[in-house]
Amino acid sequence: MLELFSHTAIWIFALSIVAVVVFQGITFIRITLKTLPSAGMTGEEAKSALKTGAISAIGPSLGIMIVAVSLITLIGDPLTLMRIGIIGSAPTESMGASLAADAFGAELGSQEFTEKAFTTVVWTLCLGGMGWLIVTALFTKSLGKIHHKASTKTSNPKLMSIVATAAMLGAFGYFSGSEMIKGMGHTIVIIASGITMVIILLIANKWKMNWLKEWSLGISILASLCVGYFLL
Repeated sequence: MLELFSHTAIWIFALSIVAVVVFQGITFIRITLKTLPSAGMTGEEAKSALKTGAISAIGPSLGIMIVAVSLITLIGDPLTLMRIGIIGSAPTESMGASLAADAFGAELGSQEFTEKAFTTVVWTLCLGGMGWLIVTALFTKSLGKIHHKASTKTSNPKLMSIVATAAMLGAFGYFSGSEMIKGMGHTIVIIASGITMVIILLIANKWKMNWLKEWSLGISILASLCVGYFLL
């Protein structure tokens, strides 16, 4: 099974898919830089936004890396790289692999986990991730048209910004709430993270430290990890 996990053909597919993701990222950045004037942004603002996004991605990536290491021992390096490189949700991929193995009648890492069981896991993970890609391909353009119409026809041009902000708050609130119900320790960790974020933003605004805002999410995640280390 170890030879199958690291087979050359699987590595070729995995690296090809990751290469496409990297190409897309570079292409998006180039297009963004070309369209800055139409968006009313300066080069410095774009660099700041890019830096903020890169720094903010470090914290969530650490959690993914930890789960990915354990996933490597179960389904191998190339498949883990391929799935995490596309979806970026290690818990989702772990659950999908476990459900696929159970449906086949085997258990990840056990002697019953044969080549056919591994093939079942691969198909399950790939088909399970198609929904996100299909929705993006079919509805992204339509959502852009809806955004344009809402921005031009409403009396309040900031309406879409308010809706987007509310959607983000709802999403983060949902995920935070699902963690808080697990116990007082989880609740304290989330509260500590929120308080840290508020304090950092207050300091950044008071002393005009815009660079500190770029690190705010990373610092709040680090603070929550420290609190969680002692409580959980």
